[in-house]
Amino acid sequence: MTDLEAALRRAVRGEVGFDTTSRALTTMDASNYRRVPLGVVAPRDADDVAAVLEVCREHAVPVVARGGGTSIAGQATGTGVVLDFTRHMNRLVGIDPEARTAVVQPGVVLDRLQDAAAPHGLRFGPDPSTHSRCTLGGMIGNNSCGSHSVAWGTTADSVRELSVLTARGRRLRLGREWSGAPEGLRGLVDGELARLRTGFPDLPRRISGYALDALLPERGADVARSFCGSEGTLGVLTEAVVRLVESPRARALAVLGYADEAGAAEAAAGLLPLGPLTVEGMAVDLVPSTQGLPRGGAWLFVETGGDTEAEARARAEAVVRAADVVDALVVTDPGGQRTLWRIREDASGTATRMPDGSEAWPGWEDCAVPPVRLGGYLRDFRRLLTAHGLRGTPYGHFGDGCIHVRIDFDLLTADGVARFRRFSQELADVVVGHGGSLSGEHGDGQARAELLPRMYGAETVALFERAKAVWDPDDLLNPGMLVRPAPLDANLRFSVLPREPVDVEFGYPSDGGDFSAAVRRCVGVAKCRTTSVSGAGVMCPSFRATGEEAHSTRGRARLLHEMLAGELVTDGWRSTEVRDALDLCLSCKGCRSDCPVEVDMATYKAEFLHHHYAGRRRPAAHYAMGWLPVWLRWAARTRTAPVVNALASVRPLAAVAKRLGGIAREREVPRLAGETFSRWWRRRGGRPTEGGDLVVLWPDTFTEHLSPSVGRAAVRVLEAAGLRVALPPTLRGRAVVGDGTSRSPLALLTARRGQVCCGLTYVSTGQLDRARAVMRRTLDLMAPVLETSAPVVVLEPSCAAALRTDLPELLHDDPRAARLSARVLTFAEALERHAPDWAPPEVNLPAVGQTHCHQHAVLGDAADRRLRESAGLTGELSGGCCGLAGNFGFEAGHYEVSAACAEDQLLPAVREAPDGAVVLADGFSCRTQLEQLAGVRGRHLAEVLAERLD
Repeated sequence: MTDLEAALRRAVRGEVGFDTTSRALTTMDASNYRRVPLGVVAPRDADDVAAVLEVCREHAVPVVARGGGTSIAGQATGTGVVLDFTRHMNRLVGIDPEARTAVVQPGVVLDRLQDAAAPHGLRFGPDPSTHSRCTLGGMIGNNSCGSHSVAWGTTADSVRELSVLTARGRRLRLGREWSGAPEGLRGLVDGELARLRTGFPDLPRRISGYALDALLPERGADVARSFCGSEGTLGVLTEAVVRLVESPRARALAVLGYADEAGAAEAAAGLLPLGPLTVEGMAVDLVPSTQGLPRGGAWLFVETGGDTEAEARARAEAVVRAADVVDALVVTDPGGQRTLWRIREDASGTATRMPDGSEAWPGWEDCAVPPVRLGGYLRDFRRLLTAHGLRGTPYGHFGDGCIHVRIDFDLLTADGVARFRRFSQELADVVVGHGGSLSGEHGDGQARAELLPRMYGAETVALFERAKAVWDPDDLLNPGMLVRPAPLDANLRFSVLPREPVDVEFGYPSDGGDFSAAVRRCVGVAKCRTTSVSGAGVMCPSFRATGEEAHSTRGRARLLHEMLAGELVTDGWRSTEVRDALDLCLSCKGCRSDCPVEVDMATYKAEFLHHHYAGRRRPAAHYAMGWLPVWLRWAARTRTAPVVNALASVRPLAAVAKRLGGIAREREVPRLAGETFSRWWRRRGGRPTEGGDLVVLWPDTFTEHLSPSVGRAAVRVLEAAGLRVALPPTLRGRAVVGDGTSRSPLALLTARRGQVCCGLTYVSTGQLDRARAVMRRTLDLMAPVLETSAPVVVLEPSCAAALRTDLPELLHDDPRAARLSARVLTFAEALERHAPDWAPPEVNLPAVGQTHCHQHAVLGDAADRRLRESAGLTGELSGGCCGLAGNFGFEAGHYEVSAACAEDQLLPAVREAPDGAVVLADGFSCRTQLEQLAGVRGRHLAEVLAERLD
């Protein structure tokens, strides 16, 4: 490997990575399979690709081309050198609106092409659900389709010319009429014309095998089209000319409700004569909530287009009239359509979990049958599942007869793997019996190539082998795919994971307490690699800032997988590779909600840091900011806040302090409040007013010591709404809810003073033993509150999220933790639930800012939206993460990424705000980031409302 690496470094201008991290990031795609490559190369251009092929041919090392790594059949994995086209060869070379074509490099993400084509009224027809991160090269390699294939066909239908390098270094320009055909291909086809005319099923989604029938003379001898779907086994794509289609000016979405899945499937083909753009289907077991959907147990999503909204709607209503439905809904509002489509697109991830939370896997992800036979096929498919004791939830492109499904295969035991094999073989026969294709979108890869003789017969498969030999006589390109394949039950990615549960600190309730199962959640669909956030989404800010796979949620999950496997990453919890990948995780928790399978990388990071630094000295920032509540309480008790502020204002002293504390030199140290919130509360009287429901207001560290104005404002608003406000007890043993202290001499003698804390700063720095101790002390203090029905109102979203999730998951053995978690309300939730008749003061101004990432991911912001609307605060808050994220943005080495995250959405939204707009930022980190990077003062919603009470 050393000679190979050295030769590649001499020959290639792009990056060459033979290190552990580079290899670990590419061991898997979105399939069940895993292969460990020797190294990864990110070529800068076609010359680099040619150089890689020459070096690898000399060393007899295979080459695998890789785009977004979202392949579901294993074809983006390999044991040789992986070519990563996403880093450099990712340009949109140009668009010709007159010719309706675009020239692209293989690493360009589909959405970038769509965004560039949209101003011309054009688009690329195929659009897989992974459109925000899949690449054109990968789409050509798999002949991808997407939801609009009933209107615009497959990727092969959209390809005009392809620039390709063969394994032996020939540069070919593939097109029609044998353009670019390698020597020997035409003779091969001329000798097999009868077989090519009769041996290939005629259906819209026949993706399996090589498309040799595209070389027939009556089909234009289209070498480019024949190359599509070859999964990187014939040549390496370096550039493509693709066809664009006219995008309808207006669209409408008809959602048709049916009693069950079979009814929806049987109806789909009958809608095709109406010329829809899509006919997508899914059943109720894939939908987290049926809210917003018409009545039914299954639905067809039928999109129509037109020059005007009225025309599109009329076509959608015609679809409804032609369909025999239980209920129907027609949506023309673009926002409403996006919301509904998101349900369908996220199915590729949500399908990996059964309704009871158990795991489900690909393998029979996308077989296709003639659309008119879809209902019968689904019934046979369901019967076969039952016969094998398996469960799955079909969904997908009903109009094309293509079904996606994840099945709860047991891929961890020998018996389960054997059943996986038997089921696959029997289902292949069912598909073929219905005149179908083993793959209808994602290619054969390792998952289905072994079964191709059942579909095509041995002689046609032998023809595939001969075609492969014409293009790649040395079998250098992606060997083991399509021809001479590896067994479908070999190289399973689960086989390397530990069989016994790993000893961990968090409870992982959704994964049965098994950390390996938690890491297995990441199936590789890579929504975290999306380069732009739509709406209020958050995930994954560090990937958008760096563009590096290692700093995506998927990349980190892959490294954790390899850490557990112990083959590549050999030093377990002490791994520096895993530590470095997690270092730029902001712990924003965006993946907990935005990832379709709810990977929770913030928790995994805290778990890893706990074990990584066990018994060792930690980074200075962990002591400086992890123990922030202690230092701030010390300053408050000694009344030295003015002294601290004065010292921090002296630049040389501040520089020394920041260096010692591991704080970024670019950061200003926030000023401590002269009077803490609790001290103000006691000076005010320390008792709740008379009135309505009692609410306990949580004095989080940030509100208490850094932003007491937020606490004071919240008290004013809550009391104005008729609520009685109390603070948590500060004495363990004899405290009474509502007074904050106890005036009984006996109580003072028998109780211990303390202050509640959610433990957030300890959790985020992985100091879980300390976090657990702080949380238990908090539960002791909160015991009197838990004996009442009073809710706990938390103003700081990150602290509220810690109490909602980290507390019960870390103290999973203490029933009090779940009880306190269930009591936590946000400021808006408290007003909505406990003062429903109260009307907030009218603000009547536009609002800008950002929904706190923890609020988005854990708490939800529906109540906040309604409160803002009631107060006349108009406009939508942006998504993403502010980039400061508690301690993250203050740590040395994080400033540039932190600022880049803020520039993603928050700062542009504030700069573009209309005059007089209110800048909302409920989180202390968000307010600090705004102040330090934009010179803007953000305010908590409580402050805005309190100001208007006057």
